[in-house]
Amino acid sequence: MPHKALLETYPLYKKLHCKLPETMEHIAKPPISFSCPTCKSMQTYVMTNEYYTEFGYVDSPLSARIVRATYCCVGCRSHYRDFFIKFDGDFLEQKGWMMKVGQFPPWGIAGDPVIEKMLGSHKDHLERGLICESQGYGIGAFSYYRRIAEEIIDELIGDIGEIIPASDREHFEAAFEKVKNTRQTAEKISLIKDLLPLSLEIEGMNPLGVIYRSLSEGLHSNSDEECLDYAEAVRESLVFLASQVSETKSRRRIFTEKMKHLLASKSD
Repeated sequence: MPHKALLETYPLYKKLHCKLPETMEHIAKPPISFSCPTCKSMQTYVMTNEYYTEFGYVDSPLSARIVRATYCCVGCRSHYRDFFIKFDGDFLEQKGWMMKVGQFPPWGIAGDPVIEKMLGSHKDHLERGLICESQGYGIGAFSYYRRIAEEIIDELIGDIGEIIPASDREHFEAAFEKVKNTRQTAEKISLIKDLLPLSLEIEGMNPLGVIYRSLSEGLHSNSDEECLDYAEAVRESLVFLASQVSETKSRRRIFTEKMKHLLASKSD
């Protein structure tokens, strides 16, 4: 019964539908990955308690229960994360759902210098969006992430322009000239998204395309739950794109410096 994604990425009160066992001893206890403030890096966390401890016996029924999961960082053995998970559904049919109803510490972005550098003064928008996500307020979260996208997309497009392959540069420059003459963020992304280098895609998915589709949907007719999905898509796409652009530019700069050094040594 997988719930690694539930603990790592799901906001509070978002249901994960799955097969459920009748009793608590069969609930999985997967290792999870989080940033550790003590180790100052991403670390594996493992569960240190048993779900059924508070209920007195191993085969305690799972129906309509809220259980606690305490996780400890394997690096420092001193930083803990606590989750409270509710299970419910049709246990005879093994059809049900689980959701987080509590989490401490809450979501945060501390310790990721790439994201902090990219966002600069917009970092507060991301923090507030994460708070909204963690509480299941999809419309609020999407509003903050949409604002981030609208405010930094010109910078991202400029950075992408530096790593466009030479064969596509003429096409990119033509699209970039059109971008300069429009004020609509979604239109800017639409003009440039298909020129994204393959190095900035993941499993064939275009992060700019995801941002474009999400922004185009708007906020006016979607439920909190629908906006929550859009918000997560926009946030993950922005973070992935910024990280990949930064890494690609860094690799390109290092490669250029090494090539110049080799060429200089041959000319001596």
